[in-house]
Amino acid sequence: MTSRLNFAPVVAFLAAATVLAPAPAAPQNAQQAPIVQNDTVQPTPPPEVKSFDPAAMDTSVDPCVDFYQYACGNWIKNNPVPADQVRWARSFSILQQRNQYLLWKDLNAAATDPQTPLQKQYGDFYASCMDTAAIDKAGFDPVKPAWQQIDAMTDISQLPALLSSLEDQGVPDGFFEFGVSQDAKDSTKQIAEMDQGGTSLPDRDYYLVDNPHFAEIRAEYVEHMKKMFTLAGDTPEHAAKEAAAVMTIETAMAKSFLSRTEMRDPNKVYHIYTVADFQKLAPTFDWTTYFWQTGIRPFNTLNVGTPEYFKTLNGMLTSEPLEAWKSYLRWHVLHGQADDLSTPFYDENFAFFHRTLAGQKQPLPRWRQCTMATDRALGEAVGQDWVKQNFPPSSKESMDKLVADLETALHQDIQSAPWMSEATKKLAEEKLAMFRNKIGYPEKWRDYSSINVIHADFLHNVHQVSIYDRNYNYNKLGKPVDEKEWGMTPPTVNAYYDPSFNDINFPAGILQPPFFDPDVDPAVNFGGIGVVIGHEETHGFDDQGSQFDGKGNLRSWWTPADEKAFHGRTECIANEYSGFQAAPAEGNAPAVYLNGHLTLGENTADNGGLRLAYMALLEALKDQGKSIDEKIDGYTEAQRYFIGFAQVWCQNTRDAAARQAALVDPHSSGKWRVDGTVQNFDEFGKAFGCKKGQPMYPVNSCRVW
Repeated sequence: MTSRLNFAPVVAFLAAATVLAPAPAAPQNAQQAPIVQNDTVQPTPPPEVKSFDPAAMDTSVDPCVDFYQYACGNWIKNNPVPADQVRWARSFSILQQRNQYLLWKDLNAAATDPQTPLQKQYGDFYASCMDTAAIDKAGFDPVKPAWQQIDAMTDISQLPALLSSLEDQGVPDGFFEFGVSQDAKDSTKQIAEMDQGGTSLPDRDYYLVDNPHFAEIRAEYVEHMKKMFTLAGDTPEHAAKEAAAVMTIETAMAKSFLSRTEMRDPNKVYHIYTVADFQKLAPTFDWTTYFWQTGIRPFNTLNVGTPEYFKTLNGMLTSEPLEAWKSYLRWHVLHGQADDLSTPFYDENFAFFHRTLAGQKQPLPRWRQCTMATDRALGEAVGQDWVKQNFPPSSKESMDKLVADLETALHQDIQSAPWMSEATKKLAEEKLAMFRNKIGYPEKWRDYSSINVIHADFLHNVHQVSIYDRNYNYNKLGKPVDEKEWGMTPPTVNAYYDPSFNDINFPAGILQPPFFDPDVDPAVNFGGIGVVIGHEETHGFDDQGSQFDGKGNLRSWWTPADEKAFHGRTECIANEYSGFQAAPAEGNAPAVYLNGHLTLGENTADNGGLRLAYMALLEALKDQGKSIDEKIDGYTEAQRYFIGFAQVWCQNTRDAAARQAALVDPHSSGKWRVDGTVQNFDEFGKAFGCKKGQPMYPVNSCRVW
């Protein structure tokens, strides 16, 4: 388990194979199109995307009224969401597809003619995923051993041993999250950590909010569980009883959950307990037995992120009957593996979690599903060969300079902040000077040699990877922190800041056109990858990152007056974004708006990144003897900067996806990542000749950095 605070990616842009959003549940008698697995779709190279594309723009729109529509309008009109997606973005989606195509070429070659032991390993994993005939032949058989273990449980006291046994087999089991992460208040230590977990719907609100929309989704979820239990061999009557028991247990769990917004506060999820005191907190479960049988090293203390959840779980273990817990476990074992099982299970799982909840009409082509699965499982194995072909040394050198330019801009921004005292500025500068920059790929590749991959047994391979990941994490306990470790694979189209490491990380996958193109003018590159860099650097000083010092420790380093001024500025951002609509009303689903406090860190980073990259652009142009007002193809460098930035976020999203994202995604939607930021930056209004008071050039705006 990775600490919930460790990653602040630039985007939570998930592929369609991952559940991303809820939709109003279809009536039970509605006729739905059959699910098409797309097994026979052949990989083709995606089109190239220009870093700056006038054809994407709708110049009939006044940029001072709706800049997003001005920069992206024609692209939005001409690029509906494909059937196998829930969101389609001009930059992220197409580059992601390109990277996956290039990765597929390596995987496909390795599956048929491996040249090295590493290629043999990841080639066999990919081949096993593609072998749907073998997966279908296995049917439900791979799940039966775990179900038999669950059925053999005769007393709730046997639960700790059962859970550890299932985990030893790489089988998901629900209940809670347990693993090793850095101690938030001593980043040199790696400690055990317990956290809430054990539900299947995307957020606690799906269980708790009392309105027709969520009520219908809950009913559909129960129907889905009944169908899955029936596919596994239960009678319809028994399946209905089991589904009801699971819903009762998961709803009770959800009631004790901290909200996603509360979980963003690092102090609310930091509670150090001795193992003995934790046992007193939830005495019904034998934690000592569980810890011992998982094979983790002995430890005396741990962080219990959500104590109230474990109090609730303790009461439930005595109040809910044993048969209900068996049903719960059977469900989580089945649900956790549904995407990897035979066609009937895959189809039913897709029908609810992808089509009903997310609005996705078809699965991704199988080659993309398996490419993504192999990247997730063996990312630093496949990444080694991928970067050799797709990330030349010149790209790393250019990124090194860009990152340095943005750090200089952040230094200047800190020094010029009128609301910060010199004492706080000094400590902020110290933190900035301690930033670690990771660019492209790890210095040391992870060793996967202990994973036993079989060419024709996909679920076996999935289990082996799960065991490896668990043991890799457990083995960190009590050891020095590996400051060079990465949390994303090289082909990933994303970036992140880690507050406990105090580092910014840019995988090779995002350091490609249209984000970074050595053949375009500086304004476009600074508007693309420059803003991404500035975004991640700003995370070090957003509402979460600002609570960690330069060594990655959770501690207050602000003067009281500066902290008050900072919170006043972040509240301005939070209130502003809470007024932005994420999805319109539809059917029994009301209109939903962004949660300004859930998205506060990302919105702060978006605003800061836009300003910092612009500052760095001015310096770069000055060094070249150029002006921000010089024109290229009819647009000034300032205008090209903002248009290049906006076109990164051109996207279409299904309303269902937008609804779920408003609940679970700490990032704002593409429209507000553009319009919400430019309206807070006066240089935008000046660049486009806007008048004060227009929507994109308001009289009053928000600014943190």
